[in-house]
Amino acid sequence: MKISSHKRFEYIRRSWMLYLMLAIPIVFFVVFRYIPMTNIVIAFKDYNLFRGVWESPWVGGQWFVQAFTSRDFGNALRNTLVLNLLDLVVGFPAPIILAILLNELTWHGYKRFTQTVVYLPHFLSWIIISGIASQLFAPSGGVINIALGRLGIGPIDFLMNNTLWIGTYAGLGVWKEMGWGTIIYLAAITGINPEVYEAAEVDGAGRWGKIWHVTLPGLRPTIVVLLIMNLGRILGSEFDRPYTLANPRVMQVADVISTMVYRVGIRSQQFSYTAAIGLFQSVICVLFLVGANALAKKFGERGIW
Repeated sequence: MKISSHKRFEYIRRSWMLYLMLAIPIVFFVVFRYIPMTNIVIAFKDYNLFRGVWESPWVGGQWFVQAFTSRDFGNALRNTLVLNLLDLVVGFPAPIILAILLNELTWHGYKRFTQTVVYLPHFLSWIIISGIASQLFAPSGGVINIALGRLGIGPIDFLMNNTLWIGTYAGLGVWKEMGWGTIIYLAAITGINPEVYEAAEVDGAGRWGKIWHVTLPGLRPTIVVLLIMNLGRILGSEFDRPYTLANPRVMQVADVISTMVYRVGIRSQQFSYTAAIGLFQSVICVLFLVGANALAKKFGERGIW
């Protein structure tokens, strides 16, 4: 039913405080997100700090050609994809499994205690975690290597070997974010109708049967949405995590796009070159996001729009 202009005006007049509150975040995003995006043109210019963005000369796609022919960029692109895919394969299922296990606990006191413990690492910065990791995994004096030594193994240099560093990187990521990710899944589980569990129990389903036939299907819409969002960040990367965990011995596998942009763009002041890399990264992330959303809709899921 079409709403008349008069009724629409009356509704806005009665709810003007809500629209005013909504205007504040809109202004914030326009001023601090969308207007600065106009400066992305420096990816197509030979940017000069003193001449400014708009007075710097145009060079077309020169910086993109330089990036695609650069060995450093190819290495950073490969590392970004490998580390993010590893996070997706290892880290994405972890909070789902943990949420299901927590939901199955019948001792509520222990459940609350476990939730609190697994949430806490999320609030630690990667600076702190990298310091903890360097102490835990130190070849001499590290708690992990001391324990391995008593078992007749080691010492193992987890942070200096390329392969072991990748495994440590993924493991620390799971440890830090697994508990926080369970919040969404536990909320989704509480939204499942209890009568469905009762019906499954009447039909003879045990605990594993109810998880497989009730809990997981109930979580599927949430899983799909979060998977789409994670795929949209497949070429994106945090800065603090690889930067703080990396060291010169493992830069071949630890240098990702974000650390390369910092090293080349900020420290070496090659702003146009790294702006081109950042633009390429953003475009690919958007393509992954749109593609994953379209694929989810094709299989009957709602997607994110």
